[in-house]
This record gives sequence, structure tokens and C-alpha cells, in this order.
Amino acid sequence: MEIWKKKFTLEDLNQANKNTAAEQLGIEFIAYGDDWMEAALTVDHRNCQPVGLLHGGSSALLAETVGSYAGFCACEEGKGIVGVEINANHLKAMKMGERVVARATPLHIGRTLHVWQINITDSQQRLCCQSRLTLAVLDQNKE
Repeated sequence: MEIWKKKFTLEDLNQANKNTAAEQLGIEFIAYGDDWMEAALTVDHRNCQPVGLLHGGSSALLAETVGSYAGFCACEEGKGIVGVEINANHLKAMKMGERVVARATPLHIGRTLHVWQINITDSQQRLCCQSRLTLAVLDQNKE
């Protein structure tokens, strides 16, 4: 069953990402289905630690980016979202040049609160990071 209440395309999502922290880290939206959304990045100088591994903060930013856009698209028109809490369990180190994909799926979509599960995997579908994002649903300012 499709959960999206707003119309969007991957091009729309990537355009909205322009001039943001997510764009600076190389995050791009790559796919979505009836009840999931994916974004990806390749580990490079913009998002790694000094030792050449994907920075945990970059993983959290990837998770919050895909989860927040998914939450926004799952809200009624006139509604927006803000992040309330995020956690990230880093399970596997990712090296320079490796690509990771973050898939957001809803655990709860309520009238005032969303909870999203974001799994970040490598090219062999191994879990690298598991994150949970809680979002508050708010009325958007129409002015």
C-alpha cells in the first residue's frame, strides 16, 4: 500500500537537496517504492574521517536526510516535519570509494509523530549502519 501523500519525483527530491549539507556530502536520492525511499553516497573526502572511513556523522546525516524527506512526502498537504531524535548504530566500516545506500521505511506514521527505520547497506547488502529517526508533524507556515 502506497504511503505517499505528496507527489514527487527523484528529480524533485534531488533538486530540493541543492545547496544543503546533504548535497555537500554527495547524497543523492536514487529510488523509492510504495513504502520506502532510498538515498546513497560514495565515501570520499567530503564525508570521511581522517583515516579514510565513512564518518559516523555522515551516516547520521544520510539517515536523517532520507528519513526526513520520506516523512515529508508521507504527510498530508499543508503539513511538514522536523526531526526530534535520531540514533545510529555503526556496524561496519566503509572505506574510500565504497558506495552506501540508505533505505527509509516507516515504523509508525501518525498524525503528529513519525518513526522511521533507516538501514544503510554496502553494495553486497551488508548492514553498515542502522538508524531510527523520530519526526514531529507540524502545520506548514503558509505566509
